[in-house]
Amino acid sequence: MLGKQGWKFITEPQSLASRIFKARYFPSKSYLTTTIGHNPSYVWRSILRARFIVYGGARWSIGSGATIPILDAPWLSNGESIDGNIAGSSHIRDFKVQSLMSEYGKVWNAPIIRQIFNNDNAAAILNTPLYDQVHTDRLVWKAEKNGHYTVRSV
Repeated sequence: MLGKQGWKFITEPQSLASRIFKARYFPSKSYLTTTIGHNPSYVWRSILRARFIVYGGARWSIGSGATIPILDAPWLSNGESIDGNIAGSSHIRDFKVQSLMSEYGKVWNAPIIRQIFNNDNAAAILNTPLYDQVHTDRLVWKAEKNGHYTVRSV
């Protein structure tokens, strides 16, 4: 249940509980990247401790790619991420997935990808589908077809 509350912080940021917790505990970060902070309540510590469940079950559905970081975010088709400790990662640390896509359509820019990444990572990126129907980046729950987190799916 605590994982579900963390999931709601991400998917329902306008709810009253999300706004209160964000204002108090992670005003400038997201739920997935925040730290415990100063003087945390028991409830906040418990919800934050369940973050590994949310992080393990979520993956990005790529729309424009403008909000998804290339490194350390689960956006590949199998729900995995590209490790931030790979060789040359300092050059792409602040770039988003949109940088790997073509300017002229919703397709991967294969020459750039093959130039930046090793063969395994390049293959994983190029095998990640880009759907024209998806317009905005959003986190989805990879264990469910509809993409919604349920306690049953954990």
